[in-house]
Amino acid sequence: MRVHHLNCISTCPLGGALMDGRSAGLRGRLACHCLLLETASGLVLIDTGFGTRDVRAPRPRLSGLFLTLLAPDFREGMTAIRQVQRLGFDPLDVRHIVLTHLDFDHAGGLDDFPHATVHLLAEEREAALAQRTWLDRQRYRPAQWTRRALWREYSGLTGEPWFGFECVRELPGLPPDILLVPLRGHTLGHAGVAVRLADRWLLQAGDAYFYHAEMHPEHPYCTPGLRFYQWLMEKDRASRLQNQQRLRTLKHEHGKLVQVLSSHDVREFERLAHRPAARPVDIKPATA
Repeated sequence: MRVHHLNCISTCPLGGALMDGRSAGLRGRLACHCLLLETASGLVLIDTGFGTRDVRAPRPRLSGLFLTLLAPDFREGMTAIRQVQRLGFDPLDVRHIVLTHLDFDHAGGLDDFPHATVHLLAEEREAALAQRTWLDRQRYRPAQWTRRALWREYSGLTGEPWFGFECVRELPGLPPDILLVPLRGHTLGHAGVAVRLADRWLLQAGDAYFYHAEMHPEHPYCTPGLRFYQWLMEKDRASRLQNQQRLRTLKHEHGKLVQVLSSHDVREFERLAHRPAARPVDIKPATA
């Protein structure tokens, strides 16, 4: 299976190094790390990042709160659909999209692929549609996902064990090398997506953690800004912290078999993609 690492529009949060641990200015830079998989079932996209409609008309698709706080680096060439085309594919080749969750910076490109089957946990769909709190209405933006006829939802309470995680499941229509891994906490239906490569598994853990040093087995560390942001956005604190610890254990005990990555850590993205996060995918295909 060939894997392409796509940064589908960085966000530039207020706080600089207090957020990303390295920026010198007032704003930091976070990745929006999506995966494009070449499979026998066609192309599979794991998360979509922001979409072309977000770039062209951010308001009212996105909340003023997050536009101010995060100041996305809106460049249409960094959207998933444009990077798919840059690789020489037809967007219609994207047959499936697997979502970690429905936050605005993960699901904004769904309408760019209206023909694709979308896979997600049922708990996430329910929470996103319910819009129960003010913050839910800021993070979940139904204008980004106007077509839901091809959505397929799965319970996060049934499945098989996988490296210490429960209720992990294969997805109908996709190869058994792609698994949905419930990681409740950041949202009520948050999930990771595991992809089996030739020599290891790659686990896209979404927003289960934000900063690479959080995965240190003995002395986990997160920048103050991202620690606050995770607290602000969490829906189930106990589950979030428990799943972070399980991810640390996974990395410590099975690091040669499973490589864990976050959606937003720029260092992780650049190490895997072998290019700066601000640059779109190389035209020449590359593997993980």
